[in-house]
Amino acid sequence: MLLAGSWLAYTQNRGAQQASNKLNKISDDLYEIEGDGGNVAVYITEEGVILVDDKFEYDYNDIVDKVKSVTGQPIRYVLNTHHHGDHTGGNAKFPATTEIIAHVNARKNMIDGKQPGPPRLTFTQEEDVFLGGKEVRARYFGRGHTNGDVLIYFPALKVLHTGDLMAGSSPLIDYAGGGSLVEWTATLDAALSMDFDTVIPGHGPIAKKADLKKYRDNVEKLRTEVTGLIRRGTAKEEIAKVMTGEYGWQPGGLQMTRGFEGMLAELKR
Repeated sequence: MLLAGSWLAYTQNRGAQQASNKLNKISDDLYEIEGDGGNVAVYITEEGVILVDDKFEYDYNDIVDKVKSVTGQPIRYVLNTHHHGDHTGGNAKFPATTEIIAHVNARKNMIDGKQPGPPRLTFTQEEDVFLGGKEVRARYFGRGHTNGDVLIYFPALKVLHTGDLMAGSSPLIDYAGGGSLVEWTATLDAALSMDFDTVIPGHGPIAKKADLKKYRDNVEKLRTEVTGLIRRGTAKEEIAKVMTGEYGWQPGGLQMTRGFEGMLAELKR
């Protein structure tokens, strides 16, 4: 629970800052808002807008303004990729006319963490949203960053939003949120079986399918290497040096404080 509290404190502290985001065009009807917190997808239809994630609470007005800059349609749906406050922080700010959807585990994590804006609608394996003649598919393939990560697929555009199943260059495993390094690779293998060309990661610039494959291979390499170190009886301090030196985990960063001990425990089993 200490780690859960540290994550909540992190997201709340970010709330004192000012929004700093950039609107990127992917196609005529799909945009990405990159900057603070998790990347937001903006899908425009003739009957309203579908968002994927909504960053921190303080980003809400900026997100709404950026949506208004490209369409007069209201935001009808928000799909949360997982429960973390840098992806769900704006949930509670939306009016009742906007429906928020997430995986059942993500909602439970939000309730357990006393986070604002838990969704009213949840699903277990898949959920499709049809609006204005367009379709968005949410898919749950298993654990990874958390136990509630979903992938959001735009089939007409062959675009996949991964949430934090792909973010940065090395995985952050939130064990307090049900994450798993062991299962992460299989989850990404399922994602890679889908028909897409473009990737909107949870954080960072827009990418390609080959980049997701590279990320998946890095996750597998990390798991295999650390498992080998554990089996050889390598000291925890030496494994930590590998994580910081080879995989870029910062000594006091979220990857180490959120995932290191849990990773060792999982890989020892």
